[in-house]
Amino acid sequence: MRQPKEAAFREFAEARMGPLFRSACLLTGGDTHLAEDLVQETLGRMYAMWGRSSRIGNPAAYAHTVLVRCYLRYRRRKSSGERPIGELPDRPGESAGDASLRVALLDALRGLPPKDRAVIVLRYWEDRSVVETADALHVSSAAVRTRSTRALARLRDQLGDNIGELAVH
Repeated sequence: MRQPKEAAFREFAEARMGPLFRSACLLTGGDTHLAEDLVQETLGRMYAMWGRSSRIGNPAAYAHTVLVRCYLRYRRRKSSGERPIGELPDRPGESAGDASLRVALLDALRGLPPKDRAVIVLRYWEDRSVVETADALHVSSAAVRTRSTRALARLRDQLGDNIGELAVH
């Protein structure tokens, strides 16, 4: 009994690790180390309940919900805002093109509050509906619409006219 469970979970984890990591990177504002930790915690929680997965209609969507919850739990910790840094990071040059756009978007996402960032990632990166996003975050649909409107306005304010210049390069 244990072997088929482990084989099924291993197959699931291998298939979902990439999408989970990409979503985690967006949630963490590009912090790949934290993203790896969040994916590991998510997969650990999924494994613990894998035997009861028959009650889960869509394990892939549920895994993303677990990931968002792990991220929000991490952000609520007092020490989550502390980031040791030895030196200032390099900024991309003018010829970086797509990389400049990516860095600008990640910086702008990093500037959003955690719940707003979660709404933006779920709605626009994972292409979830308002209802699915509300279910994942345990909030109302109206709260998701309000947060997404405000978060998009903040992103536009942060990016300003620079986003057009970055996209052209």
